[in-house]
Amino acid sequence: MRLGINLGYWGAGMDADNLAVAQEADRLGYDVCWAAEAYGSDAATVLTWVAAHTESIDVAAGIFQIPARTPAMTAMTAATLDSLSGGRFRLGLGVSGPQVSEGWYGVKFDRPLARTREYVEIIRKAMSRERLSYEGKHWTLPLPGGPGKPIKLTVHPEREEIPLYIAAIGPKNLQQTGEIADGVLLVFFSPEHAEETTLQHLRSGREAAGKTLAGFDVCPTVPMAVGDDIDALADLFRPYTALYVGGMGSREQNFYNKLAGRMGYAKEAAEIQEKYLAGDKEGAAAAVPRELIDSTTLLGPVERISERMSAYADAGVTTLSLAPAGFSLEERLASLRAGVAALDRAGLA
Repeated sequence: MRLGINLGYWGAGMDADNLAVAQEADRLGYDVCWAAEAYGSDAATVLTWVAAHTESIDVAAGIFQIPARTPAMTAMTAATLDSLSGGRFRLGLGVSGPQVSEGWYGVKFDRPLARTREYVEIIRKAMSRERLSYEGKHWTLPLPGGPGKPIKLTVHPEREEIPLYIAAIGPKNLQQTGEIADGVLLVFFSPEHAEETTLQHLRSGREAAGKTLAGFDVCPTVPMAVGDDIDALADLFRPYTALYVGGMGSREQNFYNKLAGRMGYAKEAAEIQEKYLAGDKEGAAAAVPRELIDSTTLLGPVERISERMSAYADAGVTTLSLAPAGFSLEERLASLRAGVAALDRAGLA
């Protein structure tokens, strides 16, 4: 099992620290560094900056938002980043959510699965450097009746195929991801619930494509906090869990809330959402079950984290991306080193 580091969103006042974290992960032999975007910093610029200041770690979009760019622009960006980084780029895609898609980008959040499939097909076609023409329900290239003509990408990526990941949570999205992508980006992944919430759907998609899970990268981002007081460490992640389970998307379309329900926390997830949407964020955080936090994070001393890493590996995880807690750079760097120590202790390096 490989290790990754997830820097999350840039621009929160810790940019210099984030770069130092990426450089230390590079030095320690981490496999990949992910950067996210929502409606602040864009991931492409951040990844260019990180790639220019590291040597061997892969830089990866976790994720590029599909409503933010046309598929051809995403192909251009991926090809450029792969070329500039010397073949170290990975492309992660996701549909975002209805609030960001419609409120920020002005793109209707409808038929996300069909949009994703067409988006990926266009990207793969553009990246192959054949002349780009496509007829779908959401994109038609070139536009009919106008001056446009099929053209091809002029940039040569470093590699013939850039690894393509999709952020997926729901069963149908997971199945499609298994069918059309090279890997999946996961959050709130619990080893104890891996089969019924995730793997069976990915496997079904792989089978539909005539493939198996062999070579497919199962990559959850897992929050991590090192220390001896497990309860205090778990409390660090209460606001984070409450935000996603209670406040992401809308009351009707919250993928994370539904995931918590599939993990056996439907009643608790409903309470968290009710309090969060009513403005009671502290109450929502307090309503998060300790067991839910513990099953979806890495908490405790190195020995305990090592045992949990073994559980993730046994559940089929191939790249474990860490999101270390801590407000100081020293705490985050210490977590990076603890991650390597835990992986070595588990015999997974």
